Amino acid sequence: MALTGIKRRTIQSTPLVLLFVALCVPAANAQEPARSIDQTTPPPAKVITREERSQLSQSKDQKARIKLSIELAETHLANAESHTSQQQYEGAATEAGKYWALIEDALGYMKTVDRKGNKRRDLYKRLELSLRAHGPRWATIRRSTPAEYAVWIKEIEEFARNGRTEALNSFYDNTVIRGGPEKSSDAKNKVLEKP
Repeated sequence: MALTGIKRRTIQSTPLVLLFVALCVPAANAQEPARSIDQTTPPPAKVITREERSQLSQSKDQKARIKLSIELAETHLANAESHTSQQQYEGAATEAGKYWALIEDALGYMKTVDRKGNKRRDLYKRLELSLRAHGPRWATIRRSTPAEYAVWIKEIEEFARNGRTEALNSFYDNTVIRGGPEKSSDAKNKVLEKP
């Protein structure tokens, strides 16, 4: 079976084409700017707007201030969810920064509340319940956000989790009795062996 001229040239030129592709494709990719996974956007600005700040300062008592802080934070969280669903990640990051600032402010304010009575405990409980509800919502936002923004969403999610821990720890402030140092299993066995 004789090969025609076209088929012979195709077979002979195939290795040259493969060699050309093998040498040129990496060179072409090297000229593009390298985009690593570690590239992130700057952190969202933690900002409380003037009107929110004035609303917080005009609150009549501690309970009203914490309640208002939570309501404003939930509004920003809902806005972040809305921006994320519309794939407007810059807007979502801005709202996330405002949420972060309000919760940070609320936790800072809680440290100034008088420890006498149950008022402080009740305020911490209100804050803890809200932060518990916010956790899954932040996780949903993080999963549908590109990696460069998701880094900061994860940071806010961890911040809210730590805020919950702080709120829960306030219940056990002075009443928890710490155990002594743990004894090794050898020391326990020696105690058991004595008559």
